[in-house]
Amino acid sequence: MAKYSRKSQEKVEKSMHEMHEGKLKSGRSGKKVTNPKQAIAIGLSEARKEGAKVPKKAAAKKSSSKKTTAKKSAPKKAAAKKSTAKKTTAKRATAKKSTAKKTTAKRATAAKKTTQRKTSVKKSTAKKGAAARKKTTRRRAMATA
Repeated sequence: MAKYSRKSQEKVEKSMHEMHEGKLKSGRSGKKVTNPKQAIAIGLSEARKEGAKVPKKAAAKKSSSKKTTAKKSAPKKAAAKKSTAKKTTAKRATAKKSTAKKTTAKRATAAKKTTQRKTSVKKSTAKKGAAARKKTTRRRAMATA
């Protein structure tokens, strides 16, 4: 017994002719159909709407879904390996950043210490100068008195 009825064959033939002429357009977007497989699918769907004998769509999808699940499982393993590699590189990067932060912190503290030393030296010289001035003013005061 035939899978497709005469009516469905005629619909497919008509849609193929329309495609070759450039008159066949897709349903949703309204763009021209240039793929012969798409033209066949359009012809079969029109035949289904009219009630012609055409196999169901679901029967064709089941076999392809098994293939896709087998293909999808393999990339997951590779993705897991990639993620661990990314984690290790991320850890290395953070370690590098932390060491860089430590060195910059050390530099900053060293700079602060040097500035503190400079200011303390300046203060001590200023104090010595002030004390020397006081002594001279006392001597002058005593000398005049």
